[in-house]
Amino acid sequence: MSTEFLFRADSYLQETTAQVIGLTEEGGIILDRTIFYPTGGGQPGDQGSLHLSNGQSVAVINTVYAPDRTQIAHILAPESPRPAIGDSVRVQIDWDLRYKRMRVHTALHLLTTVLPYPVTGGAIGDGEGRLDFDIPDAGMDKDEIAQELARRIGLEADVTEQWITDDELLAKPEMIKTMSVKPPMGSGRVRLIDIAGLDLQPCGGTHVKNTREIGTVLVTNIEKKGKQNRRVRIALA
Repeated sequence: MSTEFLFRADSYLQETTAQVIGLTEEGGIILDRTIFYPTGGGQPGDQGSLHLSNGQSVAVINTVYAPDRTQIAHILAPESPRPAIGDSVRVQIDWDLRYKRMRVHTALHLLTTVLPYPVTGGAIGDGEGRLDFDIPDAGMDKDEIAQELARRIGLEADVTEQWITDDELLAKPEMIKTMSVKPPMGSGRVRLIDIAGLDLQPCGGTHVKNTREIGTVLVTNIEKKGKQNRRVRIALA
């Protein structure tokens, strides 16, 4: 039985009820449905809590894919009581943490439109993030990048999702900006994140609904990581 990924349909869900359908050898809790995003694509797994039927609450310290990637394992804090298969639980994410990551993730998508170069790596943190670009440092000015990123955020563009088939994506390789992180393919269809009029690229992560939610973003540093590899770091103000 697969896990229903509720965060794909609505990344703003903060809690839901679910049933335990499995336990991993590492002690992870598999649910029939979840709002927790699992580690992947440069975005960390969500944290939060499981509220058990006996009234106890246990902390979820990380969320990861099970080996076949059709299920999601919720990793509990050490020595926590574990629910049994068949138990009903109420799951609740750490919303403040998730929302910061959503804002950063959408800002990083916009950054790829400010710097339209191949992306060789990236990471999303808790209120900050970075992308590595295959680009020489000529013309890499922090203030100019920050100003242009702010202008695009200020356009208040809607952020929506689309779906295309694996074959349609393979026919349009220019849509894949990341060289190190492959788009989530294999199920027959691929999710695209569309920032209206600005960007369209495959992504399985969580995003805000409109760029205005990102707020003010600082370009905090540009690092030389190789002959043509430049790491651009951003942070929410």
